Amino acid sequence: MQIGINQYRIPQNSKIDLTDIPTQDRNSPPKRVIRDEMVPQLRPQLRDWQEKLYAENKQSLLIVLQAMDAGGKDGLIKHVMASVNPQGVHVASFKQPSLEELDRDYLWRINRALPRRGEIGIFNRSHYEDVIITRVHNLIPNENFPAKLVDKDIWKKRFRQICDYERYLCENGYQVVKIFLHISKEEQRQRLLDRLNEPDKLWKFSSSDIKEREHWEEYQKVLSEMISATSTEHAPWYVLPADKKWWGRFRTMQILIHHLEMMDPKYPKPSEEFMKNLDYWRKLLDG
Repeated sequence: MQIGINQYRIPQNSKIDLTDIPTQDRNSPPKRVIRDEMVPQLRPQLRDWQEKLYAENKQSLLIVLQAMDAGGKDGLIKHVMASVNPQGVHVASFKQPSLEELDRDYLWRINRALPRRGEIGIFNRSHYEDVIITRVHNLIPNENFPAKLVDKDIWKKRFRQICDYERYLCENGYQVVKIFLHISKEEQRQRLLDRLNEPDKLWKFSSSDIKEREHWEEYQKVLSEMISATSTEHAPWYVLPADKKWWGRFRTMQILIHHLEMMDPKYPKPSEEFMKNLDYWRKLLDG
């Protein structure tokens, strides 16, 4: 396990309360040390593991990213994946379901977006939206969902379904890693203000961001219950303090490298037929 990563991993069957978890790591090294010394050491490791994963073409790493609005998911994807081959990365963003998606079960659009073997897949939001925003805003009545199945246990059932689905993925060659970027309400306020005050960031702002802030406490409660119910040994949740964007990105790189090491992808071994022709091909190319 990469140094310090285990403290952010939520053990299976544990009960957490996000309001008790810091959004900053007070013991973090200075930004300069992370940026100039530690991250440059991680980039080649991540690149080498991704290259092996891509060449092996048997396994897939699925990264699930969740956060409150302005939590830093887009920037994390941009910075963390900058050092890897884009051919081996698949990013899927999940917004409000379309009419076509609402005509199917909530995992249908998720399954369609899975990365291929050999790829690193990144879900910017995910199937967890269907136990977060759907729950906070009581959107089930707006979906084409049988009324007789809507009862007091519907969320517990969905937690179970999600855990079963993620176990299925793991048993079929996927390593599932889930990361929650944990920011404070004050940090979110500042980031939303930055979007309004900087012309290059205006496009990121939505009036819905303000409305969603009114539900902050409810989101924290729902997220706490969701993470507690769905962090498992085969598909763990990591809750990263993310008020400092660079710290969350650094820790994410460590987490990805750790899980790629566990997967241990290897370059394919050449066939006997290939090796027999090796000298012949060399002679042809040497002229």
